[in-house]
Amino acid sequence: MNNDIKRRGLMLVLSSPSGAGKTTLAHALLNSDQSITLSISATTRPMRPTEVHGKDYYFLPADEFEKWVAQDRFLEHATVFGHRYGTPEHLVGHALESGQDILFDIDWQGTQQLKKKMPSDVVSIFVLPPSHSELERRLKNRAEDSAEIVASRMAKATDEISHYEEYDYIVKNSDLGKALGQIKSILEAERARRTRLIGVGEFVAELTKG
Repeated sequence: MNNDIKRRGLMLVLSSPSGAGKTTLAHALLNSDQSITLSISATTRPMRPTEVHGKDYYFLPADEFEKWVAQDRFLEHATVFGHRYGTPEHLVGHALESGQDILFDIDWQGTQQLKKKMPSDVVSIFVLPPSHSELERRLKNRAEDSAEIVASRMAKATDEISHYEEYDYIVKNSDLGKALGQIKSILEAERARRTRLIGVGEFVAELTKG
Protein backbone atom coordinates (compact mmCIF):
# COMPACT_ATOMS: atom_id res chain seq x y z
CA MET A 1 0.00 0.00 0.00
CA ASN A 2 1.31 3.45 -0.90
CA ASN A 3 2.64 5.54 1.97
CA ASP A 4 0.06 8.22 1.16
CA ILE A 5 -2.72 5.83 2.18
CA LYS A 6 -3.08 5.19 5.89
CA ARG A 7 -5.56 3.00 7.70
CA ARG A 8 -7.77 3.31 10.74
CA GLY A 9 -7.41 0.37 13.09
CA LEU A 10 -10.23 -2.07 13.76
CA MET A 11 -11.64 -3.95 16.73
CA LEU A 12 -11.58 -7.70 16.10
CA VAL A 13 -13.95 -9.57 18.41
CA LEU A 14 -13.65 -13.31 19.01
CA SER A 15 -16.50 -14.97 20.88
CA SER A 16 -17.40 -18.59 21.46
CA PRO A 17 -18.85 -20.97 24.01
CA SER A 18 -16.37 -22.34 26.53
CA GLY A 19 -14.50 -25.26 24.97
CA ALA A 20 -14.64 -24.08 21.35
CA GLY A 21 -10.96 -23.05 21.29
CA LYS A 22 -11.32 -19.26 21.19
CA THR A 23 -8.48 -18.55 23.64
CA THR A 24 -6.07 -20.83 21.77
CA LEU A 25 -6.96 -19.12 18.50
CA ALA A 26 -6.55 -15.66 20.04
CA HIS A 27 -3.05 -16.48 21.33
CA ALA A 28 -2.04 -17.98 17.98
CA LEU A 29 -3.23 -14.86 16.14
CA LEU A 30 -1.39 -12.51 18.49
CA ASN A 31 1.81 -14.54 18.14
CA SER A 32 1.67 -14.52 14.34
CA ASP A 33 0.53 -10.94 13.64
CA GLN A 34 2.43 -7.99 15.11
CA SER A 35 -0.17 -5.47 13.89
CA ILE A 36 -2.83 -6.58 16.36
CA THR A 37 -2.71 -6.36 20.14
CA LEU A 38 -4.93 -7.69 22.90
CA SER A 39 -7.30 -5.20 24.50
CA ILE A 40 -6.30 -4.30 28.06
CA SER A 41 -9.22 -4.06 30.45
CA ALA A 42 -9.67 -2.08 33.62
CA THR A 43 -10.66 -4.15 36.66
CA THR A 44 -11.43 -3.90 40.34
CA ARG A 45 -9.80 -7.29 40.93
CA PRO A 46 -6.70 -7.19 43.18
CA MET A 47 -3.40 -7.26 41.29
CA ARG A 48 -1.55 -10.57 41.44
CA PRO A 49 2.21 -10.64 42.20
CA THR A 50 3.17 -11.39 38.59
CA GLU A 51 0.90 -8.75 37.04
CA VAL A 52 1.83 -5.26 35.89
CA HIS A 53 -0.50 -2.27 35.95
CA GLY A 54 -1.07 -1.04 32.39
CA LYS A 55 0.21 -4.27 30.83
CA ASP A 56 -2.05 -7.00 32.16
CA TYR A 57 -4.89 -4.79 33.42
CA TYR A 58 -5.57 -1.26 34.56
CA PHE A 59 -6.29 -1.82 38.25
CA LEU A 60 -8.87 0.60 39.62
CA PRO A 61 -10.48 0.98 43.07
CA ALA A 62 -14.16 0.02 43.00
CA ASP A 63 -15.35 3.60 43.54
CA GLU A 64 -13.15 4.87 40.70
CA PHE A 65 -14.46 2.15 38.38
CA GLU A 66 -18.07 3.12 39.13
CA LYS A 67 -17.19 6.77 38.52
CA TRP A 68 -15.94 5.79 35.06
CA VAL A 69 -19.20 3.88 34.45
CA ALA A 70 -21.22 6.96 35.44
CA GLN A 71 -19.09 9.11 33.11
CA ASP A 72 -19.65 6.63 30.24
CA ARG A 73 -15.91 6.08 29.85
CA PHE A 74 -16.14 2.34 29.06
CA LEU A 75 -16.92 0.78 25.69
CA GLU A 76 -18.22 -2.26 27.54
CA HIS A 77 -18.22 -3.43 31.13
CA ALA A 78 -19.40 -6.43 33.13
CA THR A 79 -19.21 -8.14 36.50
CA VAL A 80 -17.37 -11.48 36.55
CA PHE A 81 -17.06 -13.52 39.75
CA GLY A 82 -17.74 -10.47 41.88
CA HIS A 83 -15.20 -8.17 40.21
CA ARG A 84 -15.80 -5.42 37.66
CA TYR A 85 -14.15 -5.40 34.23
CA GLY A 86 -14.36 -2.80 31.47
CA THR A 87 -12.69 -1.54 28.28
CA PRO A 88 -11.58 2.12 28.57
CA GLU A 89 -12.93 4.00 25.54
CA HIS A 90 -10.19 6.64 25.28
CA LEU A 91 -7.38 4.08 25.06
CA VAL A 92 -9.10 2.18 22.27
CA GLY A 93 -9.87 5.38 20.40
CA HIS A 94 -6.24 6.50 20.41
CA ALA A 95 -5.08 3.08 19.20
CA LEU A 96 -7.56 2.98 16.32
CA GLU A 97 -6.62 6.46 15.19
CA SER A 98 -2.97 5.40 14.99
CA GLY A 99 -3.85 2.39 12.81
CA GLN A 100 -3.51 -0.23 15.56
CA ASP A 101 -5.85 -3.23 15.49
CA ILE A 102 -7.19 -4.51 18.81
CA LEU A 103 -8.34 -8.03 19.66
CA PHE A 104 -11.23 -8.55 22.05
CA ASP A 105 -11.87 -11.89 23.74
CA ILE A 106 -15.40 -11.18 25.02
CA ASP A 107 -18.87 -12.71 25.09
CA TRP A 108 -21.96 -11.76 23.08
CA GLN A 109 -23.09 -9.21 25.67
CA GLY A 110 -19.79 -7.35 25.52
CA THR A 111 -19.90 -7.53 21.73
CA GLN A 112 -23.32 -5.89 21.72
CA GLN A 113 -21.99 -3.04 23.84
CA LEU A 114 -19.00 -2.52 21.52
CA LYS A 115 -21.21 -2.46 18.44
CA LYS A 116 -23.54 0.05 20.05
CA LYS A 117 -20.65 2.40 20.84
CA MET A 118 -18.45 2.04 17.74
CA PRO A 119 -20.33 -0.01 15.11
CA SER A 120 -18.16 0.84 12.11
CA ASP A 121 -14.95 -0.21 13.91
CA VAL A 122 -16.08 -3.67 15.09
CA VAL A 123 -15.46 -6.89 13.15
CA SER A 124 -17.04 -9.79 15.01
CA ILE A 125 -16.29 -13.50 14.63
CA PHE A 126 -18.14 -16.31 16.41
CA VAL A 127 -16.13 -19.53 16.83
CA LEU A 128 -18.17 -22.73 16.79
CA PRO A 129 -17.04 -26.14 18.09
CA PRO A 130 -16.92 -28.98 15.53
CA SER A 131 -19.88 -30.82 17.05
CA HIS A 132 -22.10 -31.16 20.12
CA SER A 133 -20.34 -34.36 21.18
CA GLU A 134 -16.88 -32.84 20.81
CA LEU A 135 -17.85 -29.78 22.85
CA GLU A 136 -19.20 -32.03 25.59
CA ARG A 137 -16.00 -34.11 25.52
CA ARG A 138 -13.82 -31.01 25.86
CA LEU A 139 -15.85 -29.68 28.78
CA LYS A 140 -15.69 -33.05 30.53
CA ASN A 141 -11.91 -33.23 30.05
CA ARG A 142 -11.27 -29.80 31.55
CA ALA A 143 -11.66 -31.06 35.09
CA GLU A 144 -13.04 -33.91 37.12
CA ASP A 145 -16.45 -32.28 37.55
CA SER A 146 -19.77 -33.85 38.29
CA ALA A 147 -22.27 -34.62 35.56
CA GLU A 148 -24.43 -31.78 36.89
CA ILE A 149 -21.65 -29.22 36.40
CA VAL A 150 -20.90 -30.46 32.89
CA ALA A 151 -24.61 -30.26 32.08
CA SER A 152 -24.69 -26.69 33.39
CA ARG A 153 -21.73 -25.76 31.19
CA MET A 154 -23.40 -27.33 28.17
CA ALA A 155 -26.58 -25.37 28.86
CA LYS A 156 -24.59 -22.14 29.05
CA ALA A 157 -22.79 -23.03 25.83
CA THR A 158 -26.13 -23.62 24.11
CA ASP A 159 -27.31 -20.18 25.20
CA GLU A 160 -24.12 -18.54 23.92
CA ILE A 161 -24.32 -20.33 20.57
CA SER A 162 -27.89 -19.07 20.12
CA HIS A 163 -26.44 -15.57 19.55
CA TYR A 164 -24.38 -16.58 16.49
CA GLU A 165 -26.59 -14.55 14.13
CA GLU A 166 -25.41 -11.32 15.79
CA TYR A 167 -21.87 -11.83 14.40
CA ASP A 168 -20.35 -10.82 11.08
CA TYR A 169 -18.45 -14.07 10.51
CA ILE A 170 -18.63 -17.70 11.63
CA VAL A 171 -15.56 -19.93 11.99
CA LYS A 172 -16.00 -23.62 12.74
CA ASN A 173 -13.00 -24.81 14.74
CA SER A 174 -12.63 -28.39 13.54
CA ASP A 175 -8.96 -27.88 12.70
CA LEU A 176 -6.93 -25.24 14.56
CA GLY A 177 -4.70 -24.35 11.61
CA LYS A 178 -7.61 -24.00 9.21
CA ALA A 179 -9.65 -21.95 11.68
CA LEU A 180 -6.69 -19.64 12.31
CA GLY A 181 -6.22 -19.24 8.56
CA GLN A 182 -9.85 -18.21 8.18
CA ILE A 183 -9.52 -15.62 10.94
CA LYS A 184 -6.37 -14.20 9.32
CA SER A 185 -8.15 -13.98 5.97
CA ILE A 186 -11.05 -12.12 7.53
CA LEU A 187 -8.66 -9.74 9.24
CA GLU A 188 -6.71 -9.00 6.05
CA ALA A 189 -9.90 -8.39 4.06
CA GLU A 190 -11.27 -6.03 6.71
CA ARG A 191 -7.98 -4.12 6.81
CA ALA A 192 -8.44 -3.36 3.12
CA ARG A 193 -12.04 -2.16 3.50
CA ARG A 194 -12.37 1.16 1.69
CA THR A 195 -14.08 2.93 4.57
CA ARG A 196 -11.04 2.29 6.81
CA LEU A 197 -8.53 3.76 4.40
CA ILE A 198 -7.42 7.33 5.03
CA GLY A 199 -6.17 9.34 2.07
CA VAL A 200 -7.26 6.85 -0.59
CA GLY A 201 -9.49 9.43 -2.27
CA GLU A 202 -6.61 11.86 -2.65
CA PHE A 203 -4.34 9.06 -3.89
CA VAL A 204 -6.87 7.99 -6.52
CA ALA A 205 -7.34 11.58 -7.60
CA GLU A 206 -3.58 11.86 -8.12
CA LEU A 207 -3.60 8.61 -10.12
CA THR A 208 -6.43 9.74 -12.40
CA LYS A 209 -5.63 13.41 -12.93
CA GLY A 210 -5.23 14.52 -16.53
